[in-house]
Amino acid sequence: MSDQIPPRLQEIIEDFQWSEGREKLELLLEYSEKMPSLPERIRQHLEGMERVAECMTPVLVTAEVQDGKMQFYFDVPRESPTVRGYAALISEGLRDLTPEEVLQVPNDFYHQMGLHEVLTHQRLAGISAILAHMKHLAAHHLTQSEGG
Repeated sequence: MSDQIPPRLQEIIEDFQWSEGREKLELLLEYSEKMPSLPERIRQHLEGMERVAECMTPVLVTAEVQDGKMQFYFDVPRESPTVRGYAALISEGLRDLTPEEVLQVPNDFYHQMGLHEVLTHQRLAGISAILAHMKHLAAHHLTQSEGG
């Protein structure tokens, strides 16, 4: 199963595996702080970003593909540091993957991080929806690139 987890995401998972309880939440908060600002070209066209409807927190996401590699961009309010942290870490973990590689990431990889031990079921449903939406964007790109 870990062969489907890209190396950068595997490193993030291992960081979380080494931490316990509250430390996992602190790591999420660190990622929240490190979330990069949206590039100006995206910030000027927020209407082009898609809302992850299943999240109670307003999460907007978009993706770009350059040279066959995906970049994901998120807009998540600072008032939601847990969701923002997850979006930042998954964006980092899946950066520069092909759409096919994004589609191979296990939907429940966050269990390996132990997030199910420190987040509510509602939060876990939201973070699952974020990955599902990223996969939707990857599949959409594949369909477009195949001329479909």
